[in-house]
Amino acid sequence: MDEQKNESKNGASKNETVESKYIQQHLANERTYLAWIRTAIAIIGLGFLATTLHFNTPLHQFMDNALAMFISGFSLMLGLLTIALATHVYFRNRKMINTQEFHSSFKFVVYMTAVIFMILVLFMVYYFYLMAGT
Repeated sequence: MDEQKNESKNGASKNETVESKYIQQHLANERTYLAWIRTAIAIIGLGFLATTLHFNTPLHQFMDNALAMFISGFSLMLGLLTIALATHVYFRNRKMINTQEFHSSFKFVVYMTAVIFMILVLFMVYYFYLMAGT
């Protein structure tokens, strides 16, 4: 009875729980969020790596420069989008933990698979373009 009074005082509905009851789930949610942030930083870093390696090689042509800059910008945008989506999923999962619901992150997993695939394709195109030019 006291727990119900505490929940109603805190503004929680009947289906919501006090966050301390699900500490493990909330900590797992935070670890997952931080893993997505690390992934986003790695994606952004790959773009900068491609640009740095390009401009440190003696082969410079306009098309090469444009392709390297595109890869860098594309990686930056995908990394920022990953951070935004990871933040959205974190808060959605936080709410679902408190309301004792679950919906899988199927769309987010498909998105990240497509992102990594697109970056790998861009790197392959860039690599084969440089190899054809030499």
